[in-house]
Amino acid sequence: MKFLKDILKGVVIGVANAIPGVSGGTMMVSMGVYDDIIYCITHLFTQIKKSIMILLPYFIGMAVGIVGLAFSIKSLYANFPFQTSMVFIGLIIGGVPMLYEHVKKTSIKVGHILLFLLFFIAIIAMQYFGGNGKDVVLSVDIVSIIKIFLIGILASATMVIPGVSGSMMLMILGYYNPIINAITDFVKALAERDWNTLLNICGSLVPFGIGVVIGIFAIAKIIEILLKHFESHTYCAILGLVISSPVVILMGTDMQHINIVAIVTGIIGLVAGTFVARQLGK
Repeated sequence: MKFLKDILKGVVIGVANAIPGVSGGTMMVSMGVYDDIIYCITHLFTQIKKSIMILLPYFIGMAVGIVGLAFSIKSLYANFPFQTSMVFIGLIIGGVPMLYEHVKKTSIKVGHILLFLLFFIAIIAMQYFGGNGKDVVLSVDIVSIIKIFLIGILASATMVIPGVSGSMMLMILGYYNPIINAITDFVKALAERDWNTLLNICGSLVPFGIGVVIGIFAIAKIIEILLKHFESHTYCAILGLVISSPVVILMGTDMQHINIVAIVTGIIGLVAGTFVARQLGK
């Protein structure tokens, strides 16, 4: 039962990572698995069996969420943007009490409040001033390979950090659609056994993938160190990132055609998302 429950948590995290504006790291916090995932990533080679057994159901769920459900979620965003956003906001709100447990056990000082406000404002400012970057053209040359490798590191880091959407960062930098299209073309070429196309696409996807792996390990180690030596301050910063997420999601939601039906169904989605997060986080 726990294995299945962890897969469901992974599905939510995977879908969040694939949708611009929604943070997979925030979903990890809401599902109550952030600390476990960070620990397992940083101790993968020293406690390999334990780490793999813990990470496996999350990775299975994330794969299902990214590949299988992200397309459905995108369709829902296109047709029911407000209601879908409210579901994700509910998922975030449902995890806030668990996150607050890490903060309330220590006395709150000025430094904690300043960290909370700094990261809260930073994420909102990033959404407000970011905009959407013009799509780049992926090519296989030394400069492009180095650039997409660095983009992979940045994207993976923002996927791990709560409140920051990795896919949104890719969109701002102009790499979201090219990467998604490259993955789609790779799958099609693999099915058709078009080896020349596969090799050409790998020239872009391999350095991106290497960057993603390095970025995940690097940022996870940094977060682990911060949690070990500055636990209360780190959780105040994370709390600022997480609580800013609903504001950011609403800022990116199309509100032009909202009506009373959308508001009512949105509230139902909010309650449902909160309930699911509370149940999965237990």
